Amino acid sequence: MASSSHSLQGKRQSNFMRTVFMRQVARTILVLISLLLMAAALPAQSSWQPVGPDGGTVRSLAMDPRDPDRIFLGTSAGNLYLSSDNGASWSRFARPGSSAEMVLDHIAIDPTDPRKIFVAAWNAQLPNSDGDLFRSKDGGKSWEIVADLHGKSLRALSIAVTNPKIMVAGALDGIYRSRDGGGTWERISPENHAELKNVESIAIDPANPDVIYAGTWHLPWKTEDGGKTWRNIKKGVIDDSDVFSIVIDSSQPSNLFISACSGIYRSESAGELFRKLQGIPYSARRTRMLQMDPTDHNVVYAGTTEGLWKTTDAGATWKHMTGSNIIINDVLIDPRRPSHVLLATDRSGVLASNDGGVSFTASNRGFTHRQVAALLVDRSDSAILYAGVLNDKEFGGVFVSRDAGQTWKQASDGLDGRDVFVLRQADDNALIAGTDHGIFVLKPNAPRWAPRNVLASGGAEAAAAPKKNPGRATVLKVPNELTARVSVLELAGDRWFAATATGLFVSSDSSASWRQETLPAIGVPVSISVAGKVVAIAGRNAVAVSVNGGESWLPSKPLGPEFAINAVAVDNSGDVWLAARAGLFRSTDAGDSWKRVSNLKLADILTVQFDEENHRVLATSGSSTNVFESSDNGRTWSAISTGWRVRNLHLTRGRLLGTTAFDGVVVQPEGTATAENVSGSGTR
Repeated sequence: MASSSHSLQGKRQSNFMRTVFMRQVARTILVLISLLLMAAALPAQSSWQPVGPDGGTVRSLAMDPRDPDRIFLGTSAGNLYLSSDNGASWSRFARPGSSAEMVLDHIAIDPTDPRKIFVAAWNAQLPNSDGDLFRSKDGGKSWEIVADLHGKSLRALSIAVTNPKIMVAGALDGIYRSRDGGGTWERISPENHAELKNVESIAIDPANPDVIYAGTWHLPWKTEDGGKTWRNIKKGVIDDSDVFSIVIDSSQPSNLFISACSGIYRSESAGELFRKLQGIPYSARRTRMLQMDPTDHNVVYAGTTEGLWKTTDAGATWKHMTGSNIIINDVLIDPRRPSHVLLATDRSGVLASNDGGVSFTASNRGFTHRQVAALLVDRSDSAILYAGVLNDKEFGGVFVSRDAGQTWKQASDGLDGRDVFVLRQADDNALIAGTDHGIFVLKPNAPRWAPRNVLASGGAEAAAAPKKNPGRATVLKVPNELTARVSVLELAGDRWFAATATGLFVSSDSSASWRQETLPAIGVPVSISVAGKVVAIAGRNAVAVSVNGGESWLPSKPLGPEFAINAVAVDNSGDVWLAARAGLFRSTDAGDSWKRVSNLKLADILTVQFDEENHRVLATSGSSTNVFESSDNGRTWSAISTGWRVRNLHLTRGRLLGTTAFDGVVVQPEGTATAENVSGSGTR
């Protein structure tokens, strides 16, 4: 028995040592990851500079407790911005993690040492299973991942007022607490609890840090012993209420407010009983953020999905302070001057008020979080730029800059919130926009965009439509309007080509009318290029070429499935180039045969374009932040470092411009160093 006992003890000790070893290995790996992140957080000296359009989505705001002029801003693309002038202007500050999918939902700053900054994040692509807590000990110069919370989808973060070493984080799998200023963390909610999960909000009692409130996607909870025991505090709250925000009156901690999808509630008994507040309409009850005035606790701001509301009598009455089209994610109040209020919004960036919310103006200078899909340089003045954006609805559409990107103005009247995928300029200088719902034209000096989507009668739609039944009075209406998403537009005089989600459309009268054309093997086109009389239209695995301006088409040879074409381009000599997942290819015989450009060993080529002014070919890749250039028709290549994944390249005033997925338009810095030769390579 003794031998058996010693054997069991030995196995346990062995298992324990193995567990300790594995934990040490895991922590070592995370430290290495953090070191890489710290290096990545340092901006590259040669990075191109973002120039706008200003604005976009802001997820979080946080003020330096020692210096309220310093304000941090978190985005849904993993970036932090910093303002040093109380929110008047912004500069890109850091990317704490390595992923552009990280939603930076909460920023917390140690009030005793503002160099210690914490950012709680979750992954937009893996919202239920991935996230991190990032920590900086040097004011944001370098960042590390907090090992104990690695992989947690973090939705809430709070620091105790009475003891800043105590921090509490809310995740989808429960609640965690740190007693040492965020260095180590322990779970304080029951593991795999059926209800105490999906934590969206956290508040720590300002007088007793053992008292913690947690809002979940179901109802609010409370502990009074630092998490040893929890109880549901739902009396007075409509069942199944997502609790988005909790604020506690620091002068009277028994008085607190919570916001939920069912409305705003107030408790005067530390959560024992809640009373639903009236005055905010049902449509605005999805209140994402509550914020109490630091000097007058009767004043509470409610940031909702339908604008900002404010009460000056502790919730007895509410007043709507903004339009209903404003979606608010966070509210920040200056403790020195509470009339100065900042709003973090979806799509419209930061809104600032200096009169307690009576009026707001955009305050986005230097902040750009836009998904720019289209970029156009005016042919008559290279200082005039046009940008088309996605996903910003009435705050998006088309923006114009008349000073090479220093300032921008929205020019979207008539687009009615449509996404803009492509911009072109016609021979008469009219602007043409391909949107998610048809084609629009802005004539010179016209105040509004006008649709140009009339379908010619007798086209493919009419042929495909059911015939009229003479025995019935009701007939099915033949489509007479182009309403599909337009992703590509190419203009060749009066003949225009449009690639849409439903196929190829062609106009022979400068968009006065359109007809649908079907090209064998192409299906839905992904790219179109025109140079003189040569027109090339690419599907995912085939290319159709015309040498007479699209009047007729040469036989198309299907390519292998490994090609996965991203873009097609025709140069001035009539050669056709393919940017594909398999690499860069060229045809000198109108698509009859293809040869890989072997000196550029780069996968997932997104675009190939021609800079006629400087006689070079330019290519971008989804696997590199370089732009690759060749001045000898593809025989040798050099890399231009950008610091961004860019496409839609244009030249203005001797410098390249490009579009990015989340950060608007970026421009090549003046005096860029000579490009590095990458002939025979090209990977990064």
